Amino acid sequence: MPLPTAPATAAFEGGCAFADGAYVPLSEAKISLFDWGFTRSDATYDVVSVWQGAFFRLDDHLTRFFASLDKMRLQIPHTRAELREILHGCVRAGGLQDAYVAMVCTRGVPPRGARDPRLAQNRFYAYAVPFVWIASREKQREGIDLHISLRQRIAPASVDPTVKNYHWIDLVQSLFDAYDRGRDTSCVVDADGHVAEGPGFNVFMVKDGTVHTAASGVLEGVSRRTAIELCERLGLPLRIAPVPVEAMRAADEVFLTSTGGGVLPIAKLDGVPLPQFPGPVTSRLIDAYWAMHDEAAYRDPVDYRA
Repeated sequence: MPLPTAPATAAFEGGCAFADGAYVPLSEAKISLFDWGFTRSDATYDVVSVWQGAFFRLDDHLTRFFASLDKMRLQIPHTRAELREILHGCVRAGGLQDAYVAMVCTRGVPPRGARDPRLAQNRFYAYAVPFVWIASREKQREGIDLHISLRQRIAPASVDPTVKNYHWIDLVQSLFDAYDRGRDTSCVVDADGHVAEGPGFNVFMVKDGTVHTAASGVLEGVSRRTAIELCERLGLPLRIAPVPVEAMRAADEVFLTSTGGGVLPIAKLDGVPLPQFPGPVTSRLIDAYWAMHDEAAYRDPVDYRA
């Protein structure tokens, strides 16, 4: 089935969605109350950023999305090339230069009374909205206070963390733990008490010039991968291994990585200021991360003339 013609540039100013095979304003994109993506969190998704008119590492996000579909036994009615065209169309129709772009596949609605997921017709949708920061610029300058919650992340043996999913109850509860203590955001631990990840971000620490991050049990974020590659490019020592909570509390620097902001420095852990904010290692990675957006290998420009 051929793709519909994308709307004109800024036809849906401020954002655009692709749902049920058509481009629509954000307000018209809907999902059934009976979709298992809603009732059972049976879905996978991916989010890619557009910065100054170009997608950043779109190919990596598409690769991860299709890998997640395979692991979840989900299918979308579009090829990789068609999906790229849809995402570009959403950004262009929204007239967005800096955007947060999501692609989502849900299990869909099975026949009435059926409990067999194989009988459901999978549903795909996408949307582009103005760029979303997980912490405002003001908060980044003021300094993010990170709470290390002792809530355990869902075990990877139960839910594969490499598949981007909406199983966030543990993460949401950790946010309430943070807010109750006057903190800004949170991260959780694994069953062994090692730092895992936070709601929508990976966690890194720096000690004596060496960068540390969890080896397993976390989403393998594209921004996480970027930070790891930049450590190698900049010659920064890197250790991918379990990170005990007590080790992170003794860190010189802590930073987060997310599509919603790239590399974000942390100023405090549970109200206690870190020795360096933003530290020299984090600062180098922030500069390198944004400079990477100008490299042709990672840019996929949006053609706003189309």
